[in-house]
Amino acid sequence: MKVSVSTLLKEKNSTIYSTNQNASVRDAVKVMNDQQIGSLVILDEGKLVGIFTERDVLRRVVVPGLPVDSTLVSEVMTKEIDTFPPDFSVDDAMAHMNDKQHRHVPVVDGDRIVGLISIGDITRWLSQNFENEAQNLLNYYTGTYHDT
Repeated sequence: MKVSVSTLLKEKNSTIYSTNQNASVRDAVKVMNDQQIGSLVILDEGKLVGIFTERDVLRRVVVPGLPVDSTLVSEVMTKEIDTFPPDFSVDDAMAHMNDKQHRHVPVVDGDRIVGLISIGDITRWLSQNFENEAQNLLNYYTGTYHDT
């Protein structure tokens, strides 16, 4: 059974945190810390133009020693962004994210961002489904399975 990333999105918090490319690194990181998230989508007049991640902070800000108050997100964000359509399968999303070493990928429908999935979201979703399947098999084996 191929399950789409839109199914996964329905089961998680649907809030999409974003900022604009003229935000300072400090302001963007503050949002990420306040919301306990690992990335922000970067929008320009509602259009996806980049993603700013914890990895961007470490590699492009901290190591080079850039000033967080005067460095703009546009200077250090990831501009080449992978996206998935809502009907992209969870299995294919996981394989792609592992292959490309991406932790966060926006889900877009046309020009509209409909969600953001992380490799953690996929792992949690798969783990829960494996647990449910194992319980169903145990119930079936022990005779306590009830097909509704």
